[in-house]
Amino acid sequence: MGDRVQSLSDMKQSKTPASPGTGGGITGMVRTMELDLRLLGMVGALLLIWIVLDLLTGGRFITPRNLFNLSVQTASVAVMATGMVFVIVTRHIDLSVGSVLGVIAMVMGVVQAEILPEVLGFNHPASWIITILVGLCLGLLIGALQGWVIGYLAVPAFIVTLGGLLVWRGAAWWVTTGRTVAPLDSTFILFGGGVAGTLGETASWVFGAFMAALVLYGILRGRRRRQLFDFPLKPLWADWLNIGVLTLAIFGFVAAMNAYPVPARAAKRLAEAKGWEIPEGGLELMQGIAIPVVIVALVAIAMTVVARRTKFGRYIFAIGGNPQAAELSGIDTRRMTLYIFTMMGGLCAISAVIASARLQSAANDLGTLDELRVIAAAVIGGTSLAGGIGTIYGAILGALVMQSLQSGMALIGTNTSLQSIVIGLVLVLAVWVDQVYRRRIGE
Repeated sequence: MGDRVQSLSDMKQSKTPASPGTGGGITGMVRTMELDLRLLGMVGALLLIWIVLDLLTGGRFITPRNLFNLSVQTASVAVMATGMVFVIVTRHIDLSVGSVLGVIAMVMGVVQAEILPEVLGFNHPASWIITILVGLCLGLLIGALQGWVIGYLAVPAFIVTLGGLLVWRGAAWWVTTGRTVAPLDSTFILFGGGVAGTLGETASWVFGAFMAALVLYGILRGRRRRQLFDFPLKPLWADWLNIGVLTLAIFGFVAAMNAYPVPARAAKRLAEAKGWEIPEGGLELMQGIAIPVVIVALVAIAMTVVARRTKFGRYIFAIGGNPQAAELSGIDTRRMTLYIFTMMGGLCAISAVIASARLQSAANDLGTLDELRVIAAAVIGGTSLAGGIGTIYGAILGALVMQSLQSGMALIGTNTSLQSIVIGLVLVLAVWVDQVYRRRIGE
């Protein structure tokens, strides 16, 4: 189900619930359950990629350890990809996100490693809060500046953000003249994952139960709203099947993360730092879900709510569908452009927190080429470059596909240049598939 604006008449085309047999076989079931064919295809492609890479790596890819690392590595790009969906849906582009991430990470590194220690001392309890607030404010300011130039001065987004790519990359170097800033605040580092930056076994199950409850609430609430407005309903079994599949996927992911143990030495250091008693046979701790993954989940929920349940989200897809009609209907497209790029800047700040915390330092090259990965994730995830169509969960799946290919090829020992060739070909293939899909929809 793409996040596109539908009129009341479109949604009331038929008041008769779809029949399980419509179209016959699997096709009929897919139509009955109102599933996005592109999303199903992408999930199938992801599973196929995982299976092939697991065979090529001798069973090293589909393991709790590698899946844990894959989830953490995907987080930074996935957060920005959710914002890129809104940017591309409104027929814009943002080539500056990697450089914006870099300059924000560098500023946050200087704040917590050089400025705050002189005032509060190193590792002060408030240091990480102040650092993140500074990063968020800077990200929102940069995004607002670019959005204002695009929206109110009518400079094409391609030119503005291409300039931003150069300006903010230069600014990142200028902040510290190319130095790598370290060490970072010990609490701030937790946002990058690692041994201490996880929920642990019990909290991971609790978080999984919370996400499953959200799935149950969201699907049943959607069904109730359809009944309230007399819209066509799916069969009840279809909704419960969706709930069952998604819940199984959530708890399967939690089980995989809880199957990855913390290394013995790291577990011992963690126990000593927290004052835990170490049993005679040694301490066995499980990693659980990494904090960056929790951040991605929360951002995805928030962005999905914005896209589907708010006037702001409806305006975004209306602008993407037909900018002229949207403006004539009273939507302030210039102000919306300002808001969208401001939001993109804030998401870059969140990604900067994850990326710098994961590396435990702020380096000058942080975020290099991330703009291409983010755009590729959104496009592979089904966001149309023609505007008007895109999904948040599709962009996250796209980011996972990209990172899976890169990580898998690294495990195989593929040359870096060949990795770039493969990822580039995948991006071109995704755009071609989008073009074919749009032509078929048009027919």
